[in-house]
Amino acid sequence: MARKKAADNGADLGFEEKLWLAADKLRGSMDAAEYKHVVLGLVFLKYISDAFEEQRAKIAAVAGADPEDRDEYRADNVFWVPMEARWTRTGDVPGIQDKARDPRIGKFVDDAMEAIEKENPGLKRVLPKDYASPDLDKTRLGELIDLISTIGMGDEASRSKDILGRIYEYFLGKFANAEGKGGGEFYTPRSVVKLLVEMIEPYKGRVYDPCCGSGGMFVQSEKFVEAHGGKPTDISIFGQESNPTTWRLCKMNLAIRGIECNLGQQHADTFHSDQHKDLKADYVLANPPFNISDWGGDRLREDSRWKYGAPPVGNANFGWVQHIIAHLAPNGIAGFVLANGAMSATGAQGEIKKAIIEADIVDCVVALPPKLFYNVQLPASLWFLARSKKATKGRRDRQGTALFIDARKLFIKVGVAQNSLSDEHINVISRTYHNWQRSDDSYHDVVGFCRSVGIAAIGQCDWSLVPARHVGIAVERPDHAHTLAELKSSATAIHDLLVQLEDSASRVRESLEECR
Repeated sequence: MARKKAADNGADLGFEEKLWLAADKLRGSMDAAEYKHVVLGLVFLKYISDAFEEQRAKIAAVAGADPEDRDEYRADNVFWVPMEARWTRTGDVPGIQDKARDPRIGKFVDDAMEAIEKENPGLKRVLPKDYASPDLDKTRLGELIDLISTIGMGDEASRSKDILGRIYEYFLGKFANAEGKGGGEFYTPRSVVKLLVEMIEPYKGRVYDPCCGSGGMFVQSEKFVEAHGGKPTDISIFGQESNPTTWRLCKMNLAIRGIECNLGQQHADTFHSDQHKDLKADYVLANPPFNISDWGGDRLREDSRWKYGAPPVGNANFGWVQHIIAHLAPNGIAGFVLANGAMSATGAQGEIKKAIIEADIVDCVVALPPKLFYNVQLPASLWFLARSKKATKGRRDRQGTALFIDARKLFIKVGVAQNSLSDEHINVISRTYHNWQRSDDSYHDVVGFCRSVGIAAIGQCDWSLVPARHVGIAVERPDHAHTLAELKSSATAIHDLLVQLEDSASRVRESLEECR
């Protein structure tokens, strides 16, 4: 049942929203796509400077330690920030914040980014360096620096990577919404990412995203591990992104949280320049672009990844599916987003889909509610694939079956044209999947919502993976208490009417007697 909630895609409204509104006022005529890099670059610069200053204070408190020794920072995985790139003053050297009102502030910021990249090879070609551009109003840039300077002013906890990380993630979502369709290509809504991660439970192992965008899948995976008592080092991150700008966004997004990752040597097309060709991942998380027609499929007709059939040249959907399968470890599990059309695909795509179903790789399919994605009206679904469905400790033998969940009615409205999944909805869907996997009797089919189906039964439905074709239609049960109350009310009304009729009849009889 849909219900309203005052939130923005599940994010808590608070200082992030206030900061966004203030920053957006400074945008002027600048396009959101350009302004995004201005703001996020400064947030990143502020983060690494804050982290550096915290480490510097700790080093200075140790007798005989040198707070300007680079090795003291690198040993604790803290970026070394050269003096000219620091946000705040060091001795007599002014920081970026001190120079915010200088007309040359754009050049100062560009020089700071250059200096940081030079000292930290992992950030090479990552940071934005267009602040000196004549198109960027330097007065507004100074005001933006003043605004960002208010983040993390206070105790150590408020300067933590989580605070700036939250702001970074929140701003990514807001920019995605402001940019429209193009923005949605680099940002998957938080509630969808959270559901994917909760479903596949990446406790420990290699996590891979072949189209990682700004890195939301990785961030949520790390949060999942920490929430369950693990350490960030329990998972290894592998990703790839073809868009150079988005690749840089991802590198910054992960760096701001201290997440180590392997995003390949450079941005590259996953189909034509696989940066992790030999990787077999324990978990794959992805939100591939829907229905891409210009993916160069004509040059990949004999590719070894097409074990279940060559994807059509005009649609990359099942190219993504088979690429994901090719990178799954023997006991690996994948969760990814696809346009709904893939569930009922026919022709060449239908044959590939049938072959994948017959290979018993499809573990679960979830039909999502509408309007979850920024300015993308196509309805979407989640697919979960498992290399092995054999019984393991605590899990039953699921071979020859698949679970279907119709979650189209589970959403909250967060805007005129935007829906989201609440934490309650995420728990209901993920718990249903996990109960189905368990070796006890905790799972039960629910008509209209979920059903465990055998491969033969799927074949009888023309190999359709549309959950609605398998879960049935829920028949609303009558509210007997309400019905009884209505009957009593009707009986009382009839009784009152009969009394009125009897009274009227008596008066008529009396009038007749008088006339006689």
